[in-house]
Amino acid sequence: MAGFLDAYGASDERRERLVKRIVILVLVAGFLGTFGYFYFRTWPAERVVKAFLASLAKQDFQGAYQIWGCTADNPCRYYTSDNFIEDWGPSSPHANGAAAKIELIDWCDSEVVFDIAFPGAPMVALSVERESNKISFAAWERCPGRHLQLGQFVHNLFSR
Repeated sequence: MAGFLDAYGASDERRERLVKRIVILVLVAGFLGTFGYFYFRTWPAERVVKAFLASLAKQDFQGAYQIWGCTADNPCRYYTSDNFIEDWGPSSPHANGAAAKIELIDWCDSEVVFDIAFPGAPMVALSVERESNKISFAAWERCPGRHLQLGQFVHNLFSR
């Protein structure tokens, strides 16, 4: 026959285990959510830049110009297709999109800035507007003002 006090504290132990599991689950979910946010927040802009570089690699300059946000029928006001071909065409040091490497991604308020390295050429800073996914030359290599530099921290941490 079981004694009166044999089950004393068993419900407290179960409640304590449940609280520990819930706290651990909330912490893991918070960590994964934060990691996912910082990892995937630039994903649409990265796809646009990679499509642009792939068009350059295939030497599809009209397709790359369209990804830039301009067309032959409706050219950009200050960046005509002739200027585009001069900057990105076959005689340009930036024509080899297959050899290009995205060095750094910087998240700004309304745009994402990419530092892209081409072999034997100076680095190019491109900006992708977050709402319209239009590419342009970045006005700066780093976003102005103070902001969290997690990408650069992780890059520096693991690049050695």
